[in-house]
Amino acid sequence: MSASLQVQDVVRAFGGVRAVDCAGLDVEAGSITGLIGPNGAGKSTLFNCISGFLRPQSGRVLLDGKRIDRRSPHWIARAGLVRTFQTPRALTRMTVLENVMLAAPRQGGERLGGSLRPSARRHEREVRARAAELLELVRLDANARLLAGTLSGGQRKLLELIRALMAEPRILLLDEPMAGVSPTLRVDLLGHILALRERDGITLLIIEHDLDFVMRASDRVIVMNDGKVIAEGSPDEVRADERVIDAYLGAQHEVA
Repeated sequence: MSASLQVQDVVRAFGGVRAVDCAGLDVEAGSITGLIGPNGAGKSTLFNCISGFLRPQSGRVLLDGKRIDRRSPHWIARAGLVRTFQTPRALTRMTVLENVMLAAPRQGGERLGGSLRPSARRHEREVRARAAELLELVRLDANARLLAGTLSGGQRKLLELIRALMAEPRILLLDEPMAGVSPTLRVDLLGHILALRERDGITLLIIEHDLDFVMRASDRVIVMNDGKVIAEGSPDEVRADERVIDAYLGAQHEVA
């Protein structure tokens, strides 16, 4: 496999603190890669640098061999790299279905009079059907016509996931997808994420504190601490790495 996403010596500082300090990683095409580390390790800041929400002060980010670190978040998403956030960003005064539909690419209504064209109306029907299918996938179909503001925290996480899928990503960055999700839905969500790779060939890079989830789902695990990548390897290799135990897992911690 070749690397779809490459992060090379990225630095991002806030004041005198380097939140990301010469961090580098490769994400192989078609893989599921876990990104773990203690709070404040720089994981979400690195996600922001990769997805265009922050500009690295040095270093490079490459998607399929082409630099994207000077591009806007919108451009990067259109290129096929989409991310979710720790705190879901639902449009609370729109329905759940409308939230999902807005994430679809190639919106016909973006052009003046676009919604009047037969092709635009056909596209809208296709978008609506796809959105409904995704809502059913995560058991939110019964909430489709409710305002997104009525959803629980866990439901908003699921909404965030399917909004990202609606954008038709090739690479999907998930920032703590399991946080706030009920135990029952966690099992389903793990199945959905594994299916994204198997069924759709989507490459995933996942920040998650649920280590059981990370070790079950990931082909490869990357560990950050103090803004740096300190270890990477298979789940078994990372679990046994003394640097990881010292920095994150704790000497007495066992991951199932």
